[in-house]
Amino acid sequence: MAILTEDECKAILKKALSYSKADECEVSLNGSDSANIRYARNSVSTSGSLSSTSMAISSAFGKRLGIVTLNEYTDEAISAAVKRSEELAKLAPENPEYMPFLGPQTYQPKSKTFEPATAAITPAQRTTMVAQSLDVAKQNKLTAAGFLQNSAGFSAMMNSHGLFAYDTSTDINFSVTLRTADSQGSGYSTKGFNDVAKMDTLAFTKIAAKKASGSANARAIEPGKYTVILEPAAGIVLLEQLYGGLDARSADEGRSFLSKPGGKTKLGEKLVDERINIYTDPWNPELPSSSWSGDGQPQVKRSWIEKGVVKNLTYSRYWAQKKGVAPIPYPGNIIMDGGTQTLDELIKGTDKGILVTRLWYIRTVDPQTLLYTGLTRDGTFYIENGQIKFPIKNLRFNESPVIMLNNLDALGIPERTVSGESSQNAMIPPMRIKEFTFSSLSDAI
Repeated sequence: MAILTEDECKAILKKALSYSKADECEVSLNGSDSANIRYARNSVSTSGSLSSTSMAISSAFGKRLGIVTLNEYTDEAISAAVKRSEELAKLAPENPEYMPFLGPQTYQPKSKTFEPATAAITPAQRTTMVAQSLDVAKQNKLTAAGFLQNSAGFSAMMNSHGLFAYDTSTDINFSVTLRTADSQGSGYSTKGFNDVAKMDTLAFTKIAAKKASGSANARAIEPGKYTVILEPAAGIVLLEQLYGGLDARSADEGRSFLSKPGGKTKLGEKLVDERINIYTDPWNPELPSSSWSGDGQPQVKRSWIEKGVVKNLTYSRYWAQKKGVAPIPYPGNIIMDGGTQTLDELIKGTDKGILVTRLWYIRTVDPQTLLYTGLTRDGTFYIENGQIKFPIKNLRFNESPVIMLNNLDALGIPERTVSGESSQNAMIPPMRIKEFTFSSLSDAI
């Protein structure tokens, strides 16, 4: 289906609210059109498209809440769904943490999350982009497996207190893994953008191809502590454990790496190297995001870690009320400042160390210190005297992003990247880290 306009969403949402007899009612409406091509062993395996919408009706009587979802928008279907949500609310137990729906909010101008060219991508365009990637694999006698997906969507919400919010978005995501014919070398690349004009599958596949060819015949080295350069695709899977854990309630209740004895937290304290600045900015041109959060709160530019100091934590509306502070929604995007060096320049400035393309299979070891374990993957290389000398076998690591960012040596130029663990985008730089802990070797390629 076509992306619903703001006026079309308003008409449907107003209709739903007109049937409500609850103390409060809130209705959200979301939809998307998406399409993809998946390929493996140098040939396309699947392609398809999906168009979907969903409406959620939340009705409340006091602190009792009932929710019904539907994807049929006739008068009869909407009326029946509203009635059913009210019946469910009357049957539900009271929620002691229930918060009334928000009233009208003031949102700053929308950021450029929607690119018409991305919304208008054709099957022929996707085919050409994948063909370019496959050509690189075949020309280099490599075997490729990849996934290309684009989507366009809308989100809207309205409630009985007068709140209304609307936004649209587009995105295109690409990932590719290339292996040598003997499966002894592997390379990887992943990118995500709002604007299809920035998606160069040819260039990104060439990067993965170079890593695959260069990582064959890897040597084993002794585990231990090494200087590492984490490319953005590697660094993000540890950093997201840090910024994803900036929650006030878990810190206050002693369940977080930000907790301190006596019910205190590390808010306002220096946590990491003073060169670290992590913030949210919905209007960043490289990583635009919505101007409102899922519950309708406005999103604003906000610092989370500034010069190494924890400046803000997220507060749900309930926890904020309990603590007597303003609520702070979970960030819509994450940006980390960097330096001016390219990845090649970081490598040239490294006496001895390891270049890590990607980290994966991340698992928690100790949530109180944010200690995680995982493996390197798809191209790990030994650096000596500013040059990549030889590929090395993959290693298991045991590291905390807090410790990692206190062992910071240098930062490169930030770039938009995608987490292989959560599929979330962020703007982060490549990082050179001292004393990164590798605990054992891995036979995986």
